[in-house]
Amino acid sequence: MAEEKLAPAAGEAESKNFIHQFIDEDIAEGGRFQAMAVHTRFPPEPNGYLHIGHCKALCIDFGTAEKYGGLCNLRMDDTNPTKEDVEYVEAIQEDIHWLGFDWGDRFFYASDYFDKMYECAESLIKKGLAYVCQLTPEEFKEYRGDVNTPAKSPYRDRPAEESLDLFRRMKAGEFPNGAMTLRAKIDLASGNFNMRDPVLYRINHMHHHRQGDKWCIYPMYDFAHPIEDALEHITHSLCSLEFEDHRPLYDWVVNNCELPSRPRQIEFARLGINYTVMSKRKLRLLVEEGKVSGWDDPRMPTLSGLRRRGYTPASIRSFCERIGVAKASSTVEFAFLEHCLREDLNETARRVMAVIRPIKLTIVNYPEGQSETFEVENNPNRPEDGTRTITFSRTLYVEADDFLEDPVPKYKRLCPCGPECRLKGAYLIRCAGCKKDENGNIVEILAEYDPESRGGNPADGRKVKGATIHWVDAATAVDAECRLYDNLFTDPAPDAADKDFLTCMNPGSLEVVTGCKVEAGLADAVAPANFQFMRLGYFCLDNKDSKPGHLVFNRSVGLKDSFKK
Repeated sequence: MAEEKLAPAAGEAESKNFIHQFIDEDIAEGGRFQAMAVHTRFPPEPNGYLHIGHCKALCIDFGTAEKYGGLCNLRMDDTNPTKEDVEYVEAIQEDIHWLGFDWGDRFFYASDYFDKMYECAESLIKKGLAYVCQLTPEEFKEYRGDVNTPAKSPYRDRPAEESLDLFRRMKAGEFPNGAMTLRAKIDLASGNFNMRDPVLYRINHMHHHRQGDKWCIYPMYDFAHPIEDALEHITHSLCSLEFEDHRPLYDWVVNNCELPSRPRQIEFARLGINYTVMSKRKLRLLVEEGKVSGWDDPRMPTLSGLRRRGYTPASIRSFCERIGVAKASSTVEFAFLEHCLREDLNETARRVMAVIRPIKLTIVNYPEGQSETFEVENNPNRPEDGTRTITFSRTLYVEADDFLEDPVPKYKRLCPCGPECRLKGAYLIRCAGCKKDENGNIVEILAEYDPESRGGNPADGRKVKGATIHWVDAATAVDAECRLYDNLFTDPAPDAADKDFLTCMNPGSLEVVTGCKVEAGLADAVAPANFQFMRLGYFCLDNKDSKPGHLVFNRSVGLKDSFKK
């Protein structure tokens, strides 16, 4: 796939995408859209949770309406009762609101229009534009034809009265699943196979989550969707590129049914991201087979998963805006999504100190029983966020990998006979050795501090050659669990047709580290809360498993930016 061309960043000149150009032309020409406000819709199927791919459509649908001072409806596409559930409806609404979009009082269900769809179907039969077909699924496939051979159906010339009677009996439940379909009568020789007398209705004896058992026939999406759009007076039906070949059928339905408006369908390329799958069917399989902890697992590309991992609405909307709107399919680097999050958190996240793999550091020349405090900035990029107080005493915790007993060349952290190092915002220290247990494992680092270097600055102005090390006070530190995430898949294209995506899963996508130590002030943190753990990355408080007395932090993204601009 081609690389996605990134849109201008904030502050750069805005260029209109092709959708806006089409809309501008429609407004200028008047015609069927004269005196109509731009009206779009977002029509998710309630059979799973929204994922990052839906965000692009969300931003296009709602964003276009906002740009033109128009309206955007939220409509649940519940024409297929299979796998649909109220849980998904509620999750979709929550995700959209979280992103900052709102549909006002324009919340609809496709199933609310079933009666009107049925009327349209009967009208098409009466006009001789639809017929009941009794081909079996196997015969339907056999008679489909190819590019050189027209499709065929021995039922195409069935009298309208007979088709109307059979269709009503289908609705009454007289026939089993698969016995009959209602097909449009268009062109069996069309080069566009979507126009070769497509199926409009099929029999499905299944309970519907809203309609109950009222219906045992259900409309196909290609028939239902243009009717829904027209009934809601949608002006521009924006959809993904796979529906481009379906547009002639969309227009055929609009032109041949008695409907109050005539929407225009415009297609755009779907969002593809490497190291990710975007199929709800595959994501559901991950959940149902226990490969992940649920739809909101922080490794999932769902909005609920990204939210739990610490992604912000601003970062996701920035990502969607900057990848732009294109006609050609393309794949975006997951690293760019991380880049957008890192940009946002760098400006907004509070800086704190935490130690993921702690080891004790004892400052042997610091008075026993003494303690002092330091005032530190919460975020140097936001002076308005003020400062916080942290404590300092003789015993601290530092990262275990900040010490090497036998250092490699040019090692700048703690080691015997090594350089002076800064304890972040506190004092200069120099390693004075270590203590080991009976198995030879290092259990404590010893150091001496310079009392005249408060704030990390030597009184004599000498140059400090060692690294700056983060720490927490052992006397006040709070225990925490940290969950470190990596890509859920090791293959950059796990969604490819020739691959079993389950075999591409990354066994190291989650590492749970217990016994971590964090600043005392984090004991009262409430989700959602984002932090920069200095030197370690950006973390958020888990909105599901974290509770007072058991803090759980998810690593949202590392500090190092791997995206190549």
